[in-house]
Amino acid sequence: MNLELYWVLGLLLGAVYFFVTNRIRMDVVALLLIVLFVLSGTLTLEEALSGFSDPNVILIGALFVVGEGLVRTGIAYQVGDALVKVAGSSEIRLLVLLMVAVATLGAFMSSTGVVAIFIPVALSVAQRLEIPPGRLMMPLGFAGLISGMMTLVATPPNMVVNSELMRNGIKGFGFFGVTPLGVVILLLGIGYMLLMRHRLVREPSDKKRSSLGRRSMRDLVREYRLGGRARRLAILPDSPLIGHTLDELQLRARFGANIIGVERWRKFRRVMVSVSAISQFQARDVLLIDMPDPQEVRRLCSEGRLEPMVLRGEYFSDQAREVGLAEVSLIPDSSLLGKTLREVTFRNVYGVSVVGLRRDGSALEGWLVDEPLRMGDTLLVAGNWSFIRQLQTHVRDFLLLGLPAEVDEMAPARSQAAYALIALAVMVLLMVTDPVPNVIAALVACLLMGKFRCVDLESAYRSIHWPTLLLIIGMLPFAMALHKTGGVTLIVDGLMALVGGMGPRVMVASLFILTAVIGLFISNTATAVLMAPIALGAAQQMGVSPYPLAMTVALAASAAFMTPVSSPVNTLVLGPGEYRFMDFVRIGVPFTLLVLAVCVVMVPLLFPF
Repeated sequence: MNLELYWVLGLLLGAVYFFVTNRIRMDVVALLLIVLFVLSGTLTLEEALSGFSDPNVILIGALFVVGEGLVRTGIAYQVGDALVKVAGSSEIRLLVLLMVAVATLGAFMSSTGVVAIFIPVALSVAQRLEIPPGRLMMPLGFAGLISGMMTLVATPPNMVVNSELMRNGIKGFGFFGVTPLGVVILLLGIGYMLLMRHRLVREPSDKKRSSLGRRSMRDLVREYRLGGRARRLAILPDSPLIGHTLDELQLRARFGANIIGVERWRKFRRVMVSVSAISQFQARDVLLIDMPDPQEVRRLCSEGRLEPMVLRGEYFSDQAREVGLAEVSLIPDSSLLGKTLREVTFRNVYGVSVVGLRRDGSALEGWLVDEPLRMGDTLLVAGNWSFIRQLQTHVRDFLLLGLPAEVDEMAPARSQAAYALIALAVMVLLMVTDPVPNVIAALVACLLMGKFRCVDLESAYRSIHWPTLLLIIGMLPFAMALHKTGGVTLIVDGLMALVGGMGPRVMVASLFILTAVIGLFISNTATAVLMAPIALGAAQQMGVSPYPLAMTVALAASAAFMTPVSSPVNTLVLGPGEYRFMDFVRIGVPFTLLVLAVCVVMVPLLFPF
């Protein structure tokens, strides 16, 4: 080996060391590699920076924006609702459905795109079921990789190997030629993740504990004892409230009823709408009311022709996309001090209703509107998220404290959901039919998302996970460095001399291992380009069919389970799952060995030697 190759391998080992120890951020390590390649003369400036123009980098960035559009329009959470509805409270059923859905969609479109789309869905579902995100993120990533084993067009390595067969005058694989193997590996992956899911999360650090401990709306309801005060009352068809405004009815003065919101039928479902003094009630409306006195509730129902309805403990969390809860704390010199909520006319001034009050660490019960406010009081307010966010501008009267976890599910562009679906459908159609490269399909979807106001520039730039892109950009030049210094050629040339005489099954295992190891450091497409000719050459020298060895290379190129930099799919789930480098090693290596065993056993059965 020449000195330049020693240098490249040394840099490789150094990068792996920092990835494993996590002493330096992975994206910083990647940028250091670019600098060292140029300073050492191993790569030219253009070669070292080639990752910035790589289509896969642009594709991943564009898919982050597409995913943000699905979140802002509420589509991602609607998919989550469907998964939760089918899975119920079963984490096992949820994991199975998630992996099957991702693997199925990824069989016909970019697995990276599918995973990027499903990440916000999985995070939302995990939050609702109170499951650590780490239990779903790695199964999501593994399902994305397995999707490459489902059809011939599921991933570029499959098509690279198929093209190599045809280039050598050999008939290629059928469209579903790889599918039986993919289905078996998917079932194996589901079973493996069900067994390992409790090992997918680590004990969080103190810093993580505080972020994970952000209170939910359910916590706020319990702390302010809102459960015993809130009521749901349906307006019957003959109610005298119909057609009158809130100001005309004077429900607070007559019954002590504090209207928080109104559920109203729109397009075959109930949605929560904000209320004001001029809000007019309609038949079939359901009033969400803060009323502490049960006798007054009965009197209001009798006189107003209202019917009590069930109010579950998780009601506010379920309505989190339309109505929010938040805490505000009064400060010295506030104009509210000494006044009652009735005198302040809080809802008319700020657009939200006060539904709870804490003083000296304890929630006050009973009628709150006539309670004089004191310095240090903390108010629980309810209303539209846009009004809640505006509270932070009233810094002379109170401070808006930390918002509950459900604020992440707010869909500010919910009305544009249909256009987001159109943009997504266009992207999927272009990726499946392949008239343009995947990156162009994703950019078209981004432009459509912007045109239809599903995303704005600020949210688009904020949605891109720049450390992920920098990590990929920094690792891409390694393939070029290994080529230039002869490292890949040296490894491949030794294969035949080492195991060429040990039989075809040993060759299958060796090709799988070598392909998987090379795939740790360079893209799976480049790995397939390098290994496909070697597989066909080995088959020719051994006098066996080229199909089993070619299929082994295709499967091994997608078996990038062992590190977070082995595939963009793994890198996508690294942050949301709060994983470290070694988490992929300890979970991915055993599963890669299982896939290896499947290949050694099943490939010769489906494609005889």
